[in-house]
Formats: sequence, structure tokens, C-alpha cells
Amino acid sequence: MTTDSTTAAAGSTTTSTEPGTDRAADRAAARRNPLGVHALVFVGDTSPASVESAVRRTAEAGFDLLEFSLHDSINLDRAATRALLQEHGLSAACSRGLAPDADVSSDDPAVVARGQELLRQSLALTADIGATVLTGALYSAFGKAAAPLTRTGRDHVVGVLSELAQEAAPLGVTLGLEVCNRYETNVVNTARDAVRLADDIGADNVMVHLDTYHMNIEEDDFVQPVLDTGDRLGYVHIGENHRGYLGSGHLDFASFFGALQRIDYRGAVTFESFSSAVLAPGLSNDLAIWRNLWDDGDDLARSAREFLDAGLSSSA
Repeated sequence: MTTDSTTAAAGSTTTSTEPGTDRAADRAAARRNPLGVHALVFVGDTSPASVESAVRRTAEAGFDLLEFSLHDSINLDRAATRALLQEHGLSAACSRGLAPDADVSSDDPAVVARGQELLRQSLALTADIGATVLTGALYSAFGKAAAPLTRTGRDHVVGVLSELAQEAAPLGVTLGLEVCNRYETNVVNTARDAVRLADDIGADNVMVHLDTYHMNIEEDDFVQPVLDTGDRLGYVHIGENHRGYLGSGHLDFASFFGALQRIDYRGAVTFESFSSAVLAPGLSNDLAIWRNLWDDGDDLARSAREFLDAGLSSSA
């Protein structure tokens, strides 16, 4: 299976016109990847005012893509969001996990059916706002599992995501299998797990989504998982080991950026960071956002954009 990561996560290039950003603009021109930022850097919900704020601030910080978590999707105005993204020249991605009563990796067919319907609704929303990526833990409930995944449960995952991929293809949406740590899922914990699942699903519009925060827990290093994933890699989350400012932790981003260059990765690289300064109903507790790692989302976003510009251009 080959995934066109450029198509799956492409975005228009937006660079800042603020004074003193010439070098940043040069670095942006040198890199090959659209840069994204998670909306929770700016806002904790998807009300019209919050979406307007997140879109505007994403563009002002010089990013190309905005990622929305669908935990609060009932409040999201689809037409208005699509128009705002177009107005500011941004592409978009959507992400989500599943609840225990809507877990497609369950042995219970009724629970699986609820999860399948939730994924279909999420796919429709993703397409309606003009986003081209629906990613996350699409394969299981979010949270520490009580037992290992069963054979029946895995078969349910493959069946549901195979059907979802067929529905997503004519909409121009690529599905991402985000590799998450053992405390958040028992289905996919390593890049190799995700590649095997993608192979079993067998759809060209299903790709692997790597996240440095989770890789730090589960992988041996930051290079081999990228090489193992190869052209199946279609989306990347960049986050520190504590999910604060990039460069303030201990992660080996230079090796990771170098590995992306080795496989000629052209997809989006999206900054993800959480702090108790921006709270999302329900989701912040699920993610254990107890610490105040930053107060100023705009400063955080500008810092991340500059860090990514420098790191990705230096590895090119």
C-alpha cells in the first residue's frame, strides 16, 4: 500500500510578514512540509468565536494547517469554518478518539456499531469543513485498557476502518492511524503495529500517523520507526516529552527530522501541546492536562513555528 502523503496532508504555504522574520521566511521556503498547529494551543472548544480565533491566530503565527479535535464537534459551524479556512489560506485536519461505549475494538457488536456510526459522523464533518485528514485513535476507545486486544476485537477494527476508508475515498479524505502509547490504547503502540494494521485494512487512503510524544514512551529511538513506516507515513505530530515548548525537553528532534528527510516525507508536521491554561471540556481530563506548561498560546505557537522551520530546513 502506498500513501501519497503530499496529497493527504498538503496545505498552502503561509509566512509571516511581521518585521524581522526574513530569516524565518527563508527557512520556510527551504523546508518541504506544510506546518500545522493543534487548535488547543489557542482555544478549548469549537464555538463560532473560538473557531474564528483559532483560525486567525494560526494564520498570524505563520502555519499552513489547523487541526481540530472533534470532542466538541456538536458546536462546530461547518460552513462558517470552511469559509474561514479558505479566507485565511489554511488547510485543515480533524482528529478524535473513541469512547468506551463506542469502541470499534470491542468484542461486543453493539458497541462496535456505535463506534462505526461515530466515525461516519466524524468523516462527514471532516469533509464538510474541507479538511483532507481524519486521524487519531480511530481504532479504539481512548484510555488504559483493562486487558490485551482480542482477535475478535482486531477483526472488528479492520472491518470498520476498511468500510470507512471506502466511504472516505470519494470525499478526498485520508484516514490516519495515530500511534499512541500503552496508557491510551491497546491496539497500536508502535510504528510497526500501525503498518501491520494499515496492511490489513488494505486501502490506499489509510496512512500511519507518528507522534514524537508517544514515540518517546514506546519506541527505541526516533529514526527506525520512521524508516519502518516509509511511504505509509502521512501525518506527524511534534510534541515535547512533557508537551510544552519545543526544545525545552529532552527529545532528539534532530534525529527525527533527519529520518523524515531520509524517507523524503512531504506531509504535514503539526505541533501539538497542551496546558491547563487552555481547557477543553472532557478532553483535558482524558489527556491528563494537570500542569500549566505555558500561559501564552500565541507565543508558544510562534516559538514552535520557528523551531520547526529551523529543524526541518536544516535537515533538508
